[in-house]
Amino acid sequence: MEIIRCGWCEKDDLYRKYHDEEWGKPVYDDDTIFEFLVLESFQAGLSWYTILNKRENFRKAFEDFNYRKIAEYNEDKIEELMQNAGIIRNRMKISATIGNAQKFLEIQKEFGTFSTYIWNFVGGKPIVNQPKTLKEVPATSEISDALAKDLKIRGFKFLGSTVIYAHMQATGMVCDHLVDCHCK
Repeated sequence: MEIIRCGWCEKDDLYRKYHDEEWGKPVYDDDTIFEFLVLESFQAGLSWYTILNKRENFRKAFEDFNYRKIAEYNEDKIEELMQNAGIIRNRMKISATIGNAQKFLEIQKEFGTFSTYIWNFVGGKPIVNQPKTLKEVPATSEISDALAKDLKIRGFKFLGSTVIYAHMQATGMVCDHLVDCHCK
């Protein structure tokens, strides 16, 4: 029996595995939420496939996405990361990751967890859409607009509405699996 998936993930096994095991599944732990914020911010202007292929390199380069450690990075660490051919070597995105880690910690102090903060935007539970085709899947929403705006006010960088909507999809805040997808 053929497994039906969302058409965007049929490029190869890496994409299919990500789609089947992660994409659209609700994530409530801060460590994974931060990982996806980093990956999504680096994805801005690039394909998600490029980032997914470099994910393990990012994990090693950013110490398993340990936001407490990343918040302490200095210019020497930025230079080290700029020499790492396994990641996207964009100084502005690397610097933004450090600043975002610092802001992430501030939100944790304010809300107890970053998860509490971010999930408040969707009332604490996933929004389940019913798209029949990929064309029906939006790139942004009113919620991603509001969340991106709030993050910007709080000092986050490289997390505009499109990036945030992709983050919401990745972490299951919104489920955009097509109605005939086996993951629906």
